[in-house]
Amino acid sequence: MDKKQIEERIAELKADYIRLQGDLEKIESLGKNVAPTERQLAAIEEELRTLRKQLAELK
Repeated sequence: MDKKQIEERIAELKADYIRLQGDLEKIESLGKNVAPTERQLAAIEEELRTLRKQLAELK
């Protein structure tokens, strides 16, 4: 991936992360199982770490 693609992917992941946080709050308030959503958030966090590392290496 080039720098622009990495930055675009980071922006997409940030938007997904924000959406999932809102979903998590709704799910919690309903007393439902939040584990799947928490796993998705953790996966996004890991991908963001990886992409930020790649971006830093390009600079």
